[in-house]
Amino acid sequence: MNLKNKLYIVLGAVVLLSSSACESFLDVNENPNNPEDAPISGLLTNSTYETSLNVQRIASTSSFYVQYLASPNPASGADVMDPLDFSGTWFSLYNVMTDINEIIRKAEESGANHYLGAGQILMALNLGMTVDIFGDVPFSQSFNFETVTPAYDDDQELYQRILQLLDEGIANLQGETSISMGGDDFIYGGNVANWIKFGHTLKARFLMHTKGTPTYNANEVLTAVANGFQSNEDDAAVVFFEQRFNPWAQVAINNENLLLGGWISEQFVQALDGTSYPTVDPRLPLMIGTTDDGEFVGTVNGEGRGDAPEQGARSTLIPGQFYTSTTSPLLIATYAELKFIEAEAALPTDPARAYAAYLAGIEAHMDMLGVSDEAKTAYLADESVSVGAGAMTLDIIMKEKWVAMFLHPETWNDARRFDYGYKDMTLPENLNPNLNGNYIRRLAYPDSEVSRNGNNVPSVTLLDRIWWNQ
Repeated sequence: MNLKNKLYIVLGAVVLLSSSACESFLDVNENPNNPEDAPISGLLTNSTYETSLNVQRIASTSSFYVQYLASPNPASGADVMDPLDFSGTWFSLYNVMTDINEIIRKAEESGANHYLGAGQILMALNLGMTVDIFGDVPFSQSFNFETVTPAYDDDQELYQRILQLLDEGIANLQGETSISMGGDDFIYGGNVANWIKFGHTLKARFLMHTKGTPTYNANEVLTAVANGFQSNEDDAAVVFFEQRFNPWAQVAINNENLLLGGWISEQFVQALDGTSYPTVDPRLPLMIGTTDDGEFVGTVNGEGRGDAPEQGARSTLIPGQFYTSTTSPLLIATYAELKFIEAEAALPTDPARAYAAYLAGIEAHMDMLGVSDEAKTAYLADESVSVGAGAMTLDIIMKEKWVAMFLHPETWNDARRFDYGYKDMTLPENLNPNLNGNYIRRLAYPDSEVSRNGNNVPSVTLLDRIWWNQ
């Protein structure tokens, strides 16, 4: 029996167990995981798998905000940045954090330090994603099952906890352990060295979010970078298998069957087809599809497809490409991302290092997609790309990172930090009027949370900024 089938069987058992025993911590006043029935290995399987899906769940909306995707329907809610109900996303984030909390508890009791370290890194990631989209959220009272109306913790204080969890996780992975991880780990198959690099990479990511705050220290970011991923082989990802499709593949398949989704924003097409920038990017045909006439044509955000009655009249995600094959990996963190983090952190004091990291980030993403050596060399040599250290700017770094982070929610964090300053990016048509001509800055708290825990839910608007984006 191959590894994928083994993982599928384990996952199926855990999902069945979870579906029969698991409720959101806000729904009941008892431990939803029933730890007697959930072994630590099964919890890790479910947590690594569901963490990758949480990345995609957030990206399924944030990809409209950063204009990777656009809706074929005019004034579609995500497209025009309306307040939407994210109860499902909220539940998914807290459901996996509840399981991770059990991993941490069980690992501490049994001396399973590698499980403990992996659990702490997964907790930091899921908590960080939750804070980055909602701001203040419940955490300190969320997993003791003593209240169904937990208090909300300050988002800046939670960031300190996120970084602490990463440091603790790295330290525990470097120690001895009573139980070793293996095939129950969907991300690395129990490779502890990669988990340590993953922890450092996430630390660089979360530290970079604080760039506009007094706590930011570029040297701390660069230290984390040095201990993070060293190549594409280190990427944190969950690879899907025939019994369970990559969710972006399902979007592409659905679109072929006229269940419309995965249409590509005009902004993204024009950034790569030679319209907004001088050179045509060879990655474009490896990332999205053409119209029936073999052309790349995007959809204007908020405007919909207009007079295009046929699917083939606009570019969409199509089955079988790097991001949309049924067995494609869901990328959680990548070496390419880390190189762009390094470029941004180094730029003010060491432009030569920043430039080298910028070029390495482009090359890493091209290698990931399978761009030919000839096309890669030509692109990297183009004068609009090969600008030299002396002409290196943040705009150039962020543009290439935006391309390399296609369909990843981290781009929305970048966009907010960058004040949506990508070249030729414009507000969507039919923008939510309550935004007063501004881009969205956070998600609305879910309706389910307002109804069950309304006295604690902060009063915010979509324009109120997360602490690191003030």
